[in-house]
Amino acid sequence: MGNKHLTKAKDAKDDEFYTNYEDIKAELTHYTKYFKGKVIYCNCDDHNGIGLGTPKSNFIKYLADNFQAFGIKKVIATHYEKDKKTSTMYILDKDNTGDGVICLEDVIEIPMQGNGDFRSPECIELLKQADIVITNPPFSLFREYVAQLIEYKKKFLIIGNKNALTFKEIFPLIKNNKIWLGYHSPCNFTYKGVPTKKVAGLTRWYTNLENSRRNELINTGKQYRGFEDMYPQYDNYDAINVDKVSDIPMDYDGVMGVPITFLDKYNPNQFEIMGATESEGKGFSNGLWNEQSHITQPLINQEKRFKRLFIKFKKGE
Repeated sequence: MGNKHLTKAKDAKDDEFYTNYEDIKAELTHYTKYFKGKVIYCNCDDHNGIGLGTPKSNFIKYLADNFQAFGIKKVIATHYEKDKKTSTMYILDKDNTGDGVICLEDVIEIPMQGNGDFRSPECIELLKQADIVITNPPFSLFREYVAQLIEYKKKFLIIGNKNALTFKEIFPLIKNNKIWLGYHSPCNFTYKGVPTKKVAGLTRWYTNLENSRRNELINTGKQYRGFEDMYPQYDNYDAINVDKVSDIPMDYDGVMGVPITFLDKYNPNQFEIMGATESEGKGFSNGLWNEQSHITQPLINQEKRFKRLFIKFKKGE
């Protein structure tokens, strides 16, 4: 099952995709300094088998495997029971087995009053207790899910569809440095108990925890002067087109239209995000769009191009 099937499932609001242990490990190892003494909440967890000797939640597995090494204070996990009135929460905060080690076997199960929907009052009360939220939320509810995290001012590491970058509810958060991307693109998921084929590029880690990647400068070595033909002006936007992040000209002071993959390398100290193509939301272009064109997709010689972000170098960079 590749990108095509994952996209179809998303469109059908089928959110039963669970994250691979190695993908979790690859990302979370970059943020371990944030976990010491913190309460971590996984509020969209895969519950099957937790505490029954055959746990399947890879988020719980990874956090339990590293509970003491990271100095975590407490892990809480809840899950949504679609066809039931009640659910179960899972807690890891002490050595319940008495073997001197806090690990997966020390996870305890506690009955919940409701079905574990992250929007329920019961789960919101748990959210208020948390310092950091780490999970793979339902793609179909991503906008609402992120809005809740922002409302309650939570730190987070979550997985979302790449296309969410230009959602009208998400892009302003990206533009204003309220949310940014992590290090990796999760590649492997389990769908209805079956491992999917690699889906590299379709998903991203979203976070508001600082990471070193945001401090890396882009230096492509490319120039605009003398190579103007490589960077045509849009017909309907006041910016030049750059087809690849690796082609960003280092000597251009004006506005550039770049692919959304730019956000994988975005350094807020080097660049300013001006906006995005108007097709992503009303007012997204920040005045760069020529309304008389009546076409919101970027045009070059009247040919449509894919969605673009508009950026420019910060002064002094």
